[in-house]
Amino acid sequence: MAQGTGTGQPDPASTSLPEVHVVAEPESGGYNPTTSSGATRTSTPLREVPQSVRIVSSQLIEDMGATRLADTVGFVSGITRLNDFGGTWDNFGIRGFSSTDMGFLVNGFPGSRGYNPPRDTATVERFEFLKGPASAVYGSSEPGGTINIVTKKPEFTRRNTADFSIGSQGLRRSTLDSTGALSRNVAYRLNLAVEEGDSRSDLLSNRRTLVAPALTWVIDDKTVLNYESEFLRSKTPLDRGLINVRGLLGTLPRDRVLNEPGDGNMTLTSNTHQLTLDRQLSENWRARIGASYKESTFSGNYTEATSLANDNRTLNRRATWRQLPSRDTSFQAELEGKFTTGALAHTLLVGVEASRLWMNTEILRSGNYPIDIYQPVYGRPRPPLTSLTSSSDEHQRASAVFLQDQISLSPQWKLLVGARYDHFRQSIEDRVNRNSAQKHDAVSPRAGLTYLPNDWSSWYVSAGKSFRGNSGTDKNGQAFDPQRSTALEAGVKLQTPDQRLGANLAVFDIKKTNVLTASDTPGFSVAAGEVKSSGFEADVYGQIDRNWRVSGNFAYVDARISKDATLAAGTRIVNIPKTSAGLFAIREDALADGSRYGVGAGINYVGNRSGNSADTYALPAYTTVKLVSFWQINKTARVSVDVHNLFNRNYYTASWGNLYVIPGAKRSVVASLKLDL
Repeated sequence: MAQGTGTGQPDPASTSLPEVHVVAEPESGGYNPTTSSGATRTSTPLREVPQSVRIVSSQLIEDMGATRLADTVGFVSGITRLNDFGGTWDNFGIRGFSSTDMGFLVNGFPGSRGYNPPRDTATVERFEFLKGPASAVYGSSEPGGTINIVTKKPEFTRRNTADFSIGSQGLRRSTLDSTGALSRNVAYRLNLAVEEGDSRSDLLSNRRTLVAPALTWVIDDKTVLNYESEFLRSKTPLDRGLINVRGLLGTLPRDRVLNEPGDGNMTLTSNTHQLTLDRQLSENWRARIGASYKESTFSGNYTEATSLANDNRTLNRRATWRQLPSRDTSFQAELEGKFTTGALAHTLLVGVEASRLWMNTEILRSGNYPIDIYQPVYGRPRPPLTSLTSSSDEHQRASAVFLQDQISLSPQWKLLVGARYDHFRQSIEDRVNRNSAQKHDAVSPRAGLTYLPNDWSSWYVSAGKSFRGNSGTDKNGQAFDPQRSTALEAGVKLQTPDQRLGANLAVFDIKKTNVLTASDTPGFSVAAGEVKSSGFEADVYGQIDRNWRVSGNFAYVDARISKDATLAAGTRIVNIPKTSAGLFAIREDALADGSRYGVGAGINYVGNRSGNSADTYALPAYTTVKLVSFWQINKTARVSVDVHNLFNRNYYTASWGNLYVIPGAKRSVVASLKLDL
């Protein structure tokens, strides 16, 4: 349960927060934080962690003008945008594997099970990209990696910040971040965000509202209770994009709408509560317990494509109504201790977890509802919704126990070993097809060795296995077997003596079974037999000198099917480019009047990708450029102007089969005013 806090502290006469390890967080300023509790669930220097970890700090988020998690991933190696279900959720590939379901953590809790609107940065302190398997401590995760989202925590120093933005496509966005002390030992934080604007075309608009209150209660000098909540409501069109016509892309303008604007918006809600209690038992031992509860809904009407007729212009569609509620409950308890055995120093972590997930699916569909893709006419009478194609309740129950030991063999050698036992049960009551149930047990071991020959480099090797249950069913109503994987990694971490500039270099090899990919039947998935991914990645980040900040990345990922009953061995995994790269740099300096300015740019390259599971067409490579600038007028006012997709490139971010190809956003300009109140 990775936690965070600000720098504000209550009166030291009444409390001594530095002794309470749950709130002793790494710095979030700069581009090169040096510690993180996300990778190991303990506060460990990143150079001692035997895996690649990339942290996108609050400084980098602000410099880039990022308002969504998706705005940052192009500047982290090995991260690829995948099918985002019409812009209604986050989905990224990490080293070739999807990050949905348990691919996201929020403060160490499962954060992406059920249905979740795209993550807003208004509540985010930093994003921790944890490469490699994390199953030994987090369980049920991807071998490519996990994203831990650390939210803003209450501070005892009063601070209020408001931000107002306007931009292209009717964008209007306002945020408020307020924190301070309610008493000597209770602090609050409140984040608010309201945003509205046009969709990809001018035919529809979207709106989201976010309210996130949090409280910290320092009960005594050894005990801290944290409560956080987030209430998000989003109304947005389900925009599945364009289609592949005869294997060609670009035959339709990128703002072409192939569904029905009259369908209106989908409604997404996500209400989350987290409660954690941290107790310092002694100088070397601490205990932590926590619980998380999340409710989400996804509902509305949408007209979806089913096939392209032989004339290559008549798109067969069907009207669809969806209602998809979910509830996710998690409990965690852990004990951390530091001790020695002879010449060896240990940091031992033991813990237990339990979770329950319920997801309901109700989908009604109509008969055929065609449209001409070149000369669309909207608003024709919609056929009645007569076909109940999905009606099911899915229950997942899981329990686990885990153990991890970080052993300091010497000042130069650090060993990490761990294992986790998971018991997973899944039952699906399918009122259309057939019921199914399964249960599985798995042990996920992890081991890593780090060598620190000097103050500026560390070398590591690691290996691990992971296990993850698959949600949903195939087109026949049959539940999928769980995914199992093995991952190997080796790398080096470098940093300058002042720790202002750092770099990660890593090579990896991953093998995984029962990976879900798009089926030839629209709306369903199939489980590939075995998938392999191997490659190399590099990140450079930090402060070059007193003026320049930089974040650069490169990745080579070869992700292919190695065994399958229907797909040929060697077939590329959908949406995964072999090469990708990004570079963001900004220069900040002072003006003669004492104010400060910053100017910078970012360039992002994504190589060509397979467009469908049979690899019969490709999404072309693309390069986009963004410009950023700000003027810090004084201590309380900051103005910024950013330009996204400077050259207005036509490009495609991802696809889902032949009928859903997602075009990238066109050029936009955003101007913002930030005030410290």
